[in-house]
Amino acid sequence: MNTLETLSAIDNATFLQKNEIADFLVEHLGKFGDPKADIMKCLDYALDSGLQAGGFVVLAKENAKIVGALVMNKTGMSGYIPENILVYIAVDASQRGKGIGGKIMDIAIKMANGAVALHVEADNPARKLYERLGFTNKYLEMRLNRK
Repeated sequence: MNTLETLSAIDNATFLQKNEIADFLVEHLGKFGDPKADIMKCLDYALDSGLQAGGFVVLAKENAKIVGALVMNKTGMSGYIPENILVYIAVDASQRGKGIGGKIMDIAIKMANGAVALHVEADNPARKLYERLGFTNKYLEMRLNRK
């Protein structure tokens, strides 16, 4: 890994930058990911200067190619709802085990003001990283999805 970069609303990320990040996340999140359209909505939320809440992106790059990416959205709330939601984090499969995920998580935690929440599947190997960083499982998540 050569560089770590951050993007926020003030950076005016282009569609091409967001598209590159979304393509990376689709490929490297695998079964734990979402459709590209949903990832693009998340990136728009995190990086749109017109939104009150917003968020940020942390990228790890090697030779200008993304090898790790994290997207954090701010909730605009505090106390009863965490101020930040870590929505996506992925590391290139060929780069895993080198500490890249931990480095981008460290930066994201330092950048986030307030509490950070995330959703992780029980069988996701990244769960160990989150636990090592101090994340705990306080609640059982339940959803009602309406179509």
